[in-house]
Amino acid sequence: MCGIVGYIGDRPVADILIDGLHQLEYRGYDSAGIAVKCEDKLHIYKAEGKLDNLSSVLMQHKSEYQNATMGIGHIRWATHGAPTVVNAHPHTCNCGNLAIVHNGIIENYKELREKLEKQGAIFRTQTDTETVAHLIAYKYAETKDLTKAVQLATKEIEGAYALCVIHNEEKDKIVATKRNAPLLVGIGEGEYFVASDVPAIIKYTKKAVYLEDNQIVTLTKNNIVLTDECGQELFLKIETLPWEPVALSKMGYKHFMLKEIHEQPDVIRNILVGKIHTSEEPIILNEVKLTNDTLKNLNRIQIIACGTSLHAAMIGKYIIENFCGIAVDVEASSEYIYRKNVTDSKTLVIGVSQSGETADTLTAIKQAKAKGSHILIITNRPDSAMAREADSLIPVSAGIEVSVAATKSYVAQLVSFYLLAMYMAEIKGSLDESVLTSLKSDLTKIPQKIEQMLSHKEQIQSCARLYANTKDFIYIARGINYPTALEGALKLKEISYINATGYPAGELKHGPIAMLDESMPVLSILMKGSVYEKLLSNSEEAKARNARMIALTNSKDEKLKDLFEYIIEVPDVQELLSPIIAIVPLQLIAYYIAEYLGKDVDQPRNLAKSVTVE
Repeated sequence: MCGIVGYIGDRPVADILIDGLHQLEYRGYDSAGIAVKCEDKLHIYKAEGKLDNLSSVLMQHKSEYQNATMGIGHIRWATHGAPTVVNAHPHTCNCGNLAIVHNGIIENYKELREKLEKQGAIFRTQTDTETVAHLIAYKYAETKDLTKAVQLATKEIEGAYALCVIHNEEKDKIVATKRNAPLLVGIGEGEYFVASDVPAIIKYTKKAVYLEDNQIVTLTKNNIVLTDECGQELFLKIETLPWEPVALSKMGYKHFMLKEIHEQPDVIRNILVGKIHTSEEPIILNEVKLTNDTLKNLNRIQIIACGTSLHAAMIGKYIIENFCGIAVDVEASSEYIYRKNVTDSKTLVIGVSQSGETADTLTAIKQAKAKGSHILIITNRPDSAMAREADSLIPVSAGIEVSVAATKSYVAQLVSFYLLAMYMAEIKGSLDESVLTSLKSDLTKIPQKIEQMLSHKEQIQSCARLYANTKDFIYIARGINYPTALEGALKLKEISYINATGYPAGELKHGPIAMLDESMPVLSILMKGSVYEKLLSNSEEAKARNARMIALTNSKDEKLKDLFEYIIEVPDVQELLSPIIAIVPLQLIAYYIAEYLGKDVDQPRNLAKSVTVE
């Protein structure tokens, strides 16, 4: 879950590396470093903490590297070894002539380290990456060819990795490779870029080659050569990158998270364009290849995801079962991949991932595909590894999301599940036409209702200030909004570090009610519908234990004023669509509490945006 940048060309390399790393800070930010090729040797600069610390180090050494035009850089999210200067990338071999940056995990690094130490390697760090540096250095000593050395070394490596390597004796060469981790090469005029993700290079070029697993790319100033793991040269598939640099700007907002919350109405509109023409016409999902015969033969659906995407999947389960009458299981990817499962050719497996590179989910998808399941991917990255495994695809069209805490991508995933469930219901004929027409009509009105909330945020800001100093927070809901409670609690935990928990409201009295007293805020997601009265009763139980009660509601019920200390009103919406409306105030509450407490909203501690390790 780290960020890699490499450059070879004629421009000052340090500026490009630092700029690229700034664009990849969402991937990690506990240490950073660069290695640049100068006239006589490699110069390596590292710093612990945020990237600004590395920039300060570089300012002190500018005369050493100012003419360098080739180098590699790295921003780290620690997996092996504490986030220290010593453990920061790039890492080197004994002689210091080779430098390497790495994203991923080397699973057999202990065995490799033991073997390399017997051969004379001296280890200075606690990282798994250093084993690869020594290993490639030994292969280089045998071959005197950096590409060949990388090719031979990767045959001994187990795990997931993206690697970028330079050597002092190869004055004009960068070699990079990957396995189960993202890596692409940007193609310019007389220059090339290597990166973990598009934001690092988008301001310099819109042409790129996405590396497939085990491919090796060799870059010089004037040439690019792509080979397979056996050294056979491959055809270059050059693609056009989908984004503009303006997508990386805060556009006047204080934080990316706030900007991305405000982008949600347009995100929903973007998803619906071309998919819902009128409420009377069928849903159009051109990249979903589910036929009536396919659906008839399904025994079950499995949805696998992690984190925020898992909460979207839980709502997806609710609406697919409701609309289509097909049994749906939802499971965390990290659990799915380590147990025996009964996935087969009669199972539809839906993978959900903002990045399309989430390691656990990608592994689970590959396991299910090997058993013959139809794979449907919901992702914000149609260019991702997961999308390339898909039989069917729903791109959520949220645009780049910079803030680590997912907001607009979550809403986009929700809308995608609604479209999928209605699409399947139309094929199966499992939902009354009048219900489908009503759902489609109301779904197209959701963006305007979210805009209405965003233009009147004062009520939410006041609520955030009132509860900002609490140490614990409970969210309760029932039915379709139970996952909304989980997601609201997750947002608060992620960026404010307040211990927040979501519960099904009916479970409150089965243990959690013991925690309630006058210091505990309890937020009820009290949307009108089938469970409204039940949730009202659960809220009264909490109130009787002196909890500080907050309602998030579209009800005008006067009796709520006696029960709740604070009421957040949201626009009216039918119950089945209420999760899309209900989550927005919860995102804002988390944001304003974190801002009030002075937290780093966009880059919360210990987290990374794209979790590319298991």
